[in-house]
Amino acid sequence: MKKLHAIGEMLIDFIPQEKGTALKDVISFEKAPGGAPANVAAAVAKYGAPSRLITKLGKDAFGDFLIETVANLGVDTSHILRTDKANTGLAFVALSSEGERQFTFYRNPSADLLLEADELDEESFGTGDYLHFCSVDLVESPMKAAHKRAIELVKAKQGIISFDPNVRLPLWESEEACRAAILEFLPLAHIVKISDEELTFITGIEEEAEALRSLFRGDVEVVVYTQGGAGATVITKQFERFGSGYQVQVADTTGAGDAFIGGFLFKLLEQNVETTNLTQFVEQYADELLAFANASGALTTTQKGGISALPTVTEIEAFIKKR
Repeated sequence: MKKLHAIGEMLIDFIPQEKGTALKDVISFEKAPGGAPANVAAAVAKYGAPSRLITKLGKDAFGDFLIETVANLGVDTSHILRTDKANTGLAFVALSSEGERQFTFYRNPSADLLLEADELDEESFGTGDYLHFCSVDLVESPMKAAHKRAIELVKAKQGIISFDPNVRLPLWESEEACRAAILEFLPLAHIVKISDEELTFITGIEEEAEALRSLFRGDVEVVVYTQGGAGATVITKQFERFGSGYQVQVADTTGAGDAFIGGFLFKLLEQNVETTNLTQFVEQYADELLAFANASGALTTTQKGGISALPTVTEIEAFIKKR
């Protein structure tokens, strides 16, 4: 089976013990492993496909904890580097009564942003492997150059590139800088996962259908449009299919989108899908892909945290059968 390489941040999410409380008023937090690329790598590994995380952590206890956590799920941690020049990133989260999040980040910079392009191991990327990345680590830093190099290496080996913008505006100096970075990298991806909350911001287009079509630029072949609990739509240049979501009791939406795209990519990896048959496979099996991905995301919201809330494949399959 081909391997997923996820590049970007891995950090500690401090999840509040209570809902419906503003961040400034939260009394106690629970430590949880997080970071969108790490969540995706963990999901893919837990579901049964090879995955590897490419990042840098501080030489601190939080870094030790994160490596141990993902390694226990089967993620290849051999390219998680360590540094004493910055600490592992932290994010403090507040939850609304519906489980929606408000973030405050501590990274100025965090260790992940110090990963250098020349620290990537070219030989570790296999033919047809996948690369997944997000926008959080596309700020001006050594890590941005590392992303470009990783994309080059995977494309040179006919691999599939997946991009989830995962917009986090508090981490950017301006909205314009965030949007520019996303639009710079978007055409490099074969698969783009985007939420209804991000679509207009990224494209600048109010009309939904027009905005979604505008994403087909450069190498983009598949757009996965998520709409929270309502479900998601998979779109190609000639095809569109909606998959309805699942009704669950939401505890925390942290990591739900990552569990969704992790489930989606896992199903592609499971069938050894390549660039040559990506569009055809997605169109043929859209219903199955969306059912698994939607269930993966939904079940993750029923517990606190991202990685720690990931379900098993058995739980996902049983959940789908109950519909």
